[in-house]
Amino acid sequence: MTRFNFDPLFRTTIGFDRLARLMDAAEQQAEPSSSFPPYDIMMDGDDRYRITMSVAGFSREDIDIQAQENLLTIVGRKEQKETGGEYLHRGIAERDFKTEFQLADHVEVKGANLSDGLLTIDLVRDVPEEKRPKTIEIKSSAPAGFLDKAKKLLSDSSPKKAA
Repeated sequence: MTRFNFDPLFRTTIGFDRLARLMDAAEQQAEPSSSFPPYDIMMDGDDRYRITMSVAGFSREDIDIQAQENLLTIVGRKEQKETGGEYLHRGIAERDFKTEFQLADHVEVKGANLSDGLLTIDLVRDVPEEKRPKTIEIKSSAPAGFLDKAKKLLSDSSPKKAA
């Protein structure tokens, strides 16, 4: 397996250790990602997101949603029932699934709803005030430069009234 070296990427960054771990984990992931159940991720405004999963045949009791740190895990376990008949075609997938989403910092799960076979999970990014970008004032402690001295001389040489 080909290994990538991400060291050059992190030479100019500070505090992105978590990102490096995520890239290493993605590279080393042994099992291919499953596309079951199908899902959509929608951005609803600047800091609001919605995940919609098609979970036809699953009830609220069959689905477990857990959010821990920066990982959202959705697990569906369907108890197999004998119908007593023989299927000629079976197109409705009722197999168990586990889907994980990596969440960015400060993204929180606000709620989940199951309706008409669609599971919707609402997410909000709520960055605390102390973590938001702020403008830093630049102060000058150097002595006045040539232009500053010239401006001062020009303003001081205003015509004086004769007494």
